[in-house]
Amino acid sequence: MWQRIPGAEYGRVTEIITGLYMSPLEVLALLGAVALVVARWLPPAARPRVTIAAGAVFVPSAIVLSVTGIRWQTVPVLAGAAVALPFALSPLLRRRTGRPAWRARWWLALPGSVACVGLIATGPVAAWAFPVPVFPEPSGRFAVGTRVVQWTDPLRPESFTADPHDRRTVVVQLWYPARKGPAGAQRAQYLGRTEHEARTVSDALAREVGLPGFLVDGVPRARTHSVFNAPVAGGGERFPVVLFSPGSGGVRTQNTAWAEELASHGYVVAALDHPYDSAAVILADGRTIHAEIASTGDRDEDGKLAVDWTAVRAADLGFVLSQLDHLDHLDRGEMTDPLTGRLDTSRVAVTGHSIGGAAALQAARQDRRFDAVIDLDGYPHGPAFPSLQQPTLALTQAITPGTDPRYIPRLTEALKLSTATSYRLTVPGAAHLTFMDGPLYLPPVPSIVGSLGRSESPHVVAATTLAFLDATLRHKPGDLAGALSAYGDLSVYPPDNSG
Repeated sequence: MWQRIPGAEYGRVTEIITGLYMSPLEVLALLGAVALVVARWLPPAARPRVTIAAGAVFVPSAIVLSVTGIRWQTVPVLAGAAVALPFALSPLLRRRTGRPAWRARWWLALPGSVACVGLIATGPVAAWAFPVPVFPEPSGRFAVGTRVVQWTDPLRPESFTADPHDRRTVVVQLWYPARKGPAGAQRAQYLGRTEHEARTVSDALAREVGLPGFLVDGVPRARTHSVFNAPVAGGGERFPVVLFSPGSGGVRTQNTAWAEELASHGYVVAALDHPYDSAAVILADGRTIHAEIASTGDRDEDGKLAVDWTAVRAADLGFVLSQLDHLDHLDRGEMTDPLTGRLDTSRVAVTGHSIGGAAALQAARQDRRFDAVIDLDGYPHGPAFPSLQQPTLALTQAITPGTDPRYIPRLTEALKLSTATSYRLTVPGAAHLTFMDGPLYLPPVPSIVGSLGRSESPHVVAATTLAFLDATLRHKPGDLAGALSAYGDLSVYPPDNSG
């Protein structure tokens, strides 16, 4: 089965085989390599034809791949074929020169053939474990546009630098409902506006988790389903706004699949890069700011630091909401923005993953302009008061003996103190990285990305959050608790009106 990924490999080939995560050229090289090894064990009459056909498939494929760029996952395939090729061609060449063909005895050839097949097989296994991510097609009625803006808060000094004149700057990516464009429109690159930015961010994310950058070199090759600077959807409809803060070391694009799904259903998603916290933030002037915060390894000390980091993020979220509100209310005489008059900043949700979820909770406590809160598996750092006054949805991973024993009690306390109905949904089979794009490109190891799979993970996160947003921001009728409980173990906390 073929699946198209627009621009997935920078114009080389734009299709892969679903499940193998290999391009047609890579598959041809793989088949040719296997055939070169297998030819040795075929009946004598078939060997020359199979060897010639295998070589005719493998050699051109390898040449084209070497010109267009070889992924590291393909190197074992080429290496195994390179070892087998001389032994496969030698009998043919000797026969053409009139010399008797020589073939190793089977008990000598068997270990070599097994070694070559094993080497070749590591290629598709590696491509499956570390693929070019395939983003799910958004299911809503809108196409999706995206753009990046940068805003500086003149009232807030940058706390991570010693320069007294430095002011806090954030980079924000917007995903919004757009008009449907031509079928061949160039899709936005994942992780950045340019190839250079995508690779810089990918390398920084790999360093954050201690991985060699080459292991995830397929990630910056990916294209999403949104189009940069696409025209906003027609009709004059005003769209609710959803702000998003990523996890510690995370970046604004880490939940792209989720953001595109929401935008296709009529929401504007604004995701933040937090300089000195996000793995890499590339500013408009070309400067790259790398993360400076780091865990100490001491749980209590890290908890104290996280309170400060959460406070900075919460302030970033409040500032971005102010900027969006200003953008939406620009006067006609000012320089207008395509989204002017299309944002409904009277209906706003604040969301986040991990420490971003903690920041969302804090931002909502401090700023009543936020109408709803979504915490994607985030430990609630910071003070528990004042009480939340907005409906809140907390999605959590499956609880294991290794889970911080303070997590669920702390989260439950925050939800119980809320003066609005709140929900905690524990998703069976979910891990911490289930709630971002990780399952699309990381090895499907349950302890890392959960056991829901590459297609089900983004579906569960999008379906549950969409149900909650539709109920709280759009006031759609229906059984919200019933819809959420279909995806896991649900706890409902009725409002505590004493706070």
